[in-house]
Amino acid sequence: MDMAIINKTTTVLHPWHGAHFGENAPAVVTALIEIPQGSRTKYEIDKETGLLKLDRVIYSSFHYPVNYGFIPQTLGLDGDPLDILVLCSQTIQPLCLVEAKVIGNMQMIDNGEEDDKIIAVAANDPSVNHISSIDELPRHFFNELKHYFEEYKVLEEKEVRIDNFLSREEAYGIVNDAINLYKEKYGE
Repeated sequence: MDMAIINKTTTVLHPWHGAHFGENAPAVVTALIEIPQGSRTKYEIDKETGLLKLDRVIYSSFHYPVNYGFIPQTLGLDGDPLDILVLCSQTIQPLCLVEAKVIGNMQMIDNGEEDDKIIAVAANDPSVNHISSIDELPRHFFNELKHYFEEYKVLEEKEVRIDNFLSREEAYGIVNDAINLYKEKYGE
């Protein structure tokens, strides 16, 4: 049998710039998970290479209470892709794309900078995809999120403050603004 040499060219897209925010944004977006629920390791996409890098191990004994990532082709007011917290009955692996239904937003101030966190549910998880609004979440969920994000950087001597939790409609506006800000900076 004659073995022919196969020449393959593969283009690897940068997760932030190559993946799309989703055809049904702002209601349903594509989330790219960086940190799985339950992790103490803070991974993030390297802006230059697109590879997943270890930013740090959380200084405290805290674990991420939800799957954490960003929405591709968005730009938040902090100069990073818009963050998203994805509720799911399962831990989601880093670099996994997830169809996520937007249900609200957590306004966070991180060292004086606005750092919104979109709150969403995994659209393909029947355990949570019936949730349409943050008003349907238990009060304890908000207490847990607020406590985690206000305390996880204390041992790093950094200040984080949670201002408010916003409605689904307000979150839609934040997603649209982040899409537009990305387009202004990077083009279509």
